[in-house]
Amino acid sequence: MKETIFVTGGCRSGKSRFALNFADRRFKRKIFVATCQAQDQEMRRRIKEHQKARGRDWQTVEVLTALSEAVASHSSQADVILIDCLTLWVSNLLAENTSQEEILTRADALVQAINQAPCSVILVSNEVGTGIVPENELARRFRDVAGLVNQKVAACANRVVWMVAGIPVPIKGMLTDD
Repeated sequence: MKETIFVTGGCRSGKSRFALNFADRRFKRKIFVATCQAQDQEMRRRIKEHQKARGRDWQTVEVLTALSEAVASHSSQADVILIDCLTLWVSNLLAENTSQEEILTRADALVQAINQAPCSVILVSNEVGTGIVPENELARRFRDVAGLVNQKVAACANRVVWMVAGIPVPIKGMLTDD
């Protein structure tokens, strides 16, 4: 049965590990959509750690900004698509000077692609609204648009899971161990 699962939480809360384990237990044909750019040595190290954690039975597709297009073009080839992560996607769009309105339009297109996909989709995103108010305009803009994108995705999801210290807390829908 097709599902849309949105996994959110703070940095290093266990979001990616939870999403990978969930997908590994339930699906055979798995596509990982990576939105991260390896711009420095530390990020290259993180990417290698994520690749190692996925294992060889995942197909990886790297997408910086064309997320809805990636879902539409790969969903017929998979049982699940795991997108990690939406906040990096928003960051990539902001780095291209994309307006908030255009980012939200792209988020609507992503929701439409998810709804039309024949496979399940798992999306990972950071919860950015529970911290302090950022000190500069760009950081506040990022926080605001990431929060709005998260709301759109959470609204279309069957399940929403909030990760806290490695513990999945169901926010919408139930978690099962089937």
